[in-house]
Amino acid sequence: MTDAPLCARYDVALLDLDGVVYIGGTPIPGAPAALRQARQRGMRLAYVTNNASRTPAAVADLLTAMEVPAAPADVVTSAQAAARLLSDKLPPGARVLVIGAPALRLAVRERGLIPVSTAAEQPAAVVQGYGPGIGYGSIAEGGLAVRAGAIFVGTNADSTLPGPRGIQPGNGSLLQVIAHATGTTPIIAGKPELPLHRESVIRTGAENPLVVGDRLDTDIEAAHRAGTDSLLVLTGVSRPADVVLAPPQHRPTYIAEALGALLRPYPQVARRDGGFACGGWTAARTGTGRLALRGAGAGIDGLRALAAAAWSSDEPLAAHHADAALAELKAAGLRI
Repeated sequence: MTDAPLCARYDVALLDLDGVVYIGGTPIPGAPAALRQARQRGMRLAYVTNNASRTPAAVADLLTAMEVPAAPADVVTSAQAAARLLSDKLPPGARVLVIGAPALRLAVRERGLIPVSTAAEQPAAVVQGYGPGIGYGSIAEGGLAVRAGAIFVGTNADSTLPGPRGIQPGNGSLLQVIAHATGTTPIIAGKPELPLHRESVIRTGAENPLVVGDRLDTDIEAAHRAGTDSLLVLTGVSRPADVVLAPPQHRPTYIAEALGALLRPYPQVARRDGGFACGGWTAARTGTGRLALRGAGAGIDGLRALAAAAWSSDEPLAAHHADAALAELKAAGLRI
């Protein structure tokens, strides 16, 4: 076990929102209190989101209403990352055709660029982010501008997003209209690409950040690309089976059930008897390629041992190789 809680080992937590702090606008039980305590103990908090449709002030208001400590300066969006990416490539005052919500136009303007709406205004770049009011006309204008030579940037490439009636097409799906029509691949600012992480570090001044997320393929991969430690919480998308079978670029530094893990020392996972031990559990790969797990205690400790065993070899694992071990964790009370 480390001698200090995670909130004392890292100066800033770069927190994803949906699936980490809240789900569908409802705070995850215990998350607001854990974040308040982490901040009281000296950890700074930044809320890093691929969502480009809300301004930082709107996100901060939403979080404050949930009793989560947040100010607009604590929120970093893919719209801001995309705007900085453009300002690094374009001279001040350059025109940028904006497809998306007003929050994206605001982010572009804040970087000294001029938002426009038509290809006739000869924009130097097109930036596209999700907005509920996007129509064919704005996408067509973007396509004309890209075909004429404008730089093409997407705030994020999320193929879907959750909605009140289910899973809906996300910005990544909408980007494909212009990409397909012009043969131009957009430059992506959001996770898992590096511009959003860079924006977060610049805005927070983080020296030793911890990326906290619920998705292996965005949050955790972004941390890997940046060379930053990461904490996966099991309150959102990725499940224990995903963790065990994760490829190297999707493997978190730490695994926890929820944000309360920020407040506690992280238990050590140690090699023992040809396997890996954590808490009261020991896990190992068998001669048949399966994962074996034995012991008792908190299911999350079993998952930590199981993940270490799974990741200890380059030999490929299939889902059925972990079935029996995951069943043990389910019996121990871990949500599978």
